[in-house]
Amino acid sequence: MVYAIVRAGGHQEKVSVGDIITVNRMKAKAGDSVDLDAVLLVDGETVTTDVDALSKVAVSAEVVNELRGPKIIIQKYKNKTGYKKRQGHRQDLTRLKITNIK
Repeated sequence: MVYAIVRAGGHQEKVSVGDIITVNRMKAKAGDSVDLDAVLLVDGETVTTDVDALSKVAVSAEVVNELRGPKIIIQKYKNKTGYKKRQGHRQDLTRLKITNIK
């Protein structure tokens, strides 16, 4: 089984061909092809972590769509002072489909 650990959107993800992953928003439109940086490559019994060897590894992905994450509510409250604050946040995300590891 061939899989790779890639750096995408500020996180590291374990991917293989055909996987669909969700990462932080990338500057790409739906249908675009994106290359991801490999941190580790496992090809059967061989594990590659050497920087020079990984520079030759190409992990390609296709942008499926852009979406937004779930709503996160941030509430702050201080007792006896009358201070309260409520704020919401939704993270911008990009969904990728891994097309090739070589």
